[in-house]
Amino acid sequence: MLQLRDLKKSYRSPDGEVLLVVDVPSFDLEARGQVALEGRSGSGKTTFLNLIAGILKPETGSIVFDGEELVGASESRRDVFRAQHMGYVFQAFHLLGGHTALENVELGMLFGSGVDRAFAEHLLQRLGLADRMRYRPSQLSLGQQQRVALARALANKPKLVLADEPTGSLDVHHAGEALALTRELCAEQGAALLLVSHDHDVLEAFQTRYDLSKLNRAAREVPA
Repeated sequence: MLQLRDLKKSYRSPDGEVLLVVDVPSFDLEARGQVALEGRSGSGKTTFLNLIAGILKPETGSIVFDGEELVGASESRRDVFRAQHMGYVFQAFHLLGGHTALENVELGMLFGSGVDRAFAEHLLQRLGLADRMRYRPSQLSLGQQQRVALARALANKPKLVLADEPTGSLDVHHAGEALALTRELCAEQGAALLLVSHDHDVLEAFQTRYDLSKLNRAAREVPA
């Protein structure tokens, strides 16, 4: 489903030096596959996920998703494609503080096939938030916020869910619970999962896992 070839991305430092952050010769992910990447500091993990999502564009290389080449696509086409086919659970969740949990999920649907309140409510109920739908992020625990972020990522029934340190803000118990729910819901919806983490317990839960610093030949400290 996902094929990456000769992917390279650089940044220019404040002093003008060109820093190669991502240099991945090859990476493949099968449909419905669940893969964990060990993303230590400096391995280019967030940049790598943002390239796959089309948020960033590489200097060279190929990203083929479900038969479509994304590198040559315009920014607007990549945005539409991401909304229709990918879900993203960001490390900091990026929930909108002025909106309720339900509204955050529905807003994510605006960029896909349209708002489906019944499905948004179903996702939140499935994630144990039936009595928290009208709560704003500040009224929710970190674990509950993480579940809202997951519901938003799944709202458009994506073929791929990208997760950047999704349990990084949670304690051990809630991290394990969140991970199990993430994997279970992706499997139920037929979505592949590509998760990056530095947490050994999270990584050990996956049968297929790789060290991103080995996949990425340019592994070094990357800008936040």
